[in-house]
Amino acid sequence: MAAIPEGVPVTPAAAITRFTVLTVNTHKGFTALNRRFILPELREAVRSVAADVVFLQEVHGTHERHPKRYSNWPTMPQYEFLADSIWPQFAYGRNAVYPYGDHGNALLSKFQIIRYDNLDISQSGHESRGLLHCVLRLPGNAQDVHAICVHLGLREVHRQQQLRLLAHRIAEIPADAPLIVAGDFNDWRQQADLSQSGLREVFVEAHGKLARTFPARLPLLRLDRIYVRNMKAHQPQVLSTRPWSHLSDHAPLSVEIEL
Repeated sequence: MAAIPEGVPVTPAAAITRFTVLTVNTHKGFTALNRRFILPELREAVRSVAADVVFLQEVHGTHERHPKRYSNWPTMPQYEFLADSIWPQFAYGRNAVYPYGDHGNALLSKFQIIRYDNLDISQSGHESRGLLHCVLRLPGNAQDVHAICVHLGLREVHRQQQLRLLAHRIAEIPADAPLIVAGDFNDWRQQADLSQSGLREVFVEAHGKLARTFPARLPLLRLDRIYVRNMKAHQPQVLSTRPWSHLSDHAPLSVEIEL
């Protein structure tokens, strides 16, 4: 790389103030009811959105049996396969571990992930769940962006405890820091409320109600969410038409974020 001559002004990288977020429950790369393995098709659909930050739930880290059953099973973890050459940064939070593999949440990012940790919010004796908390550094911005990928439990009593753990984690983040919380809340009764933590749900803010995302082919239940704090949200969308309606069992959500 050639050196910059002395005295020549260096132009700083342009500040990024707008970017697109996508959240999708990948259902471990299978269609509803596990009828077909569609991870390669899902990768193409995710790429078509041109999102800058992608929140993933139910993504495999490893699996010993599936490569023997599916000829197109990737040789790398599913989140790396989905990241491909588009998202150079990724983080994985392993939640469920079993004798032949594991799965959890992941985050893909075009921006630098300067640190991350995975908070175990599983309730004793029930399904394994976690919160993947990443801190992103955007070019030209003094403040880092916090991103929490969420996958809550199926039972109300467990979700309420998990929401308390989420609120506790949010309280540890600086009050003026930009924050995105997105993922599968499994909150079909619509009891979750993050307003006390200062967050706004982007579909409620834009349309007055949460988005219908499940089941993907005929969305009825409002399970998936995108919350923000200290940032603006524009054009939230439910991706429920083809090919999305035939990939996974949840319809993904996308939104444009402005710092």
